Amino acid sequence: MVSVLVVDDHPVVRSGIRALLSSLDGIEVCGEADSGESALREAHLLKPDVVIMDVHMPGGDGIEATRRICSALPNTAVLVLTMFEDQATVLAALEAGARGYLLKGAGQDEIEHALHAAAVGETVFGPSIAKQLLDAAVGTKRVPAAAFPQLTPRELQILDRIARGDGNAAIARSFEVANKTVSNHISAIFAKLRVATRAEAIVLARDNGLGRTASGEP
Repeated sequence: MVSVLVVDDHPVVRSGIRALLSSLDGIEVCGEADSGESALREAHLLKPDVVIMDVHMPGGDGIEATRRICSALPNTAVLVLTMFEDQATVLAALEAGARGYLLKGAGQDEIEHALHAAAVGETVFGPSIAKQLLDAAVGTKRVPAAAFPQLTPRELQILDRIARGDGNAAIARSFEVANKTVSNHISAIFAKLRVATRAEAIVLARDNGLGRTASGEP
């Protein structure tokens, strides 16, 4: 029997998750919490096998709660269940120690599998999250970093996309961030590279091997 603590700030969502889990064999909901702080208290009190954790909640962030639970209760796994699928949130959750990441809207079978997998120490991701992480890993490996050590990994990826001719909107869609976020990154890139225009940045980037496809062709 896998004991589960459900953490979400919306009562209707918690009720829905509890109802879903109650219908599954081998799953027992042992408690609920509506914030990161209450999740910590309940986790220490109940010591569940798995905590289903939302990310952005008032009264205590789910990422910080995940970090503290994973640190204090190594036998309790945290499975993130949220609507947020931006790369920064996913990576923050994994760095905090989450053992899985699913999006709200995941099917019953997917959630059931993820809970049992997390309880025995496996790591599990929803299909779109797994693809996003794979794309990010491949993209990071493909972009040569030696020529621009002053840039962060994300800035390097954005410079690569600029060198390929992508506009800000396309880059924002690719990384699932706001256009303003991309604009801020580009301003930082231009300042670090001491260039004033997009054209200058493209020439510099392509001269150093960026802006090419995975096969290495222009």
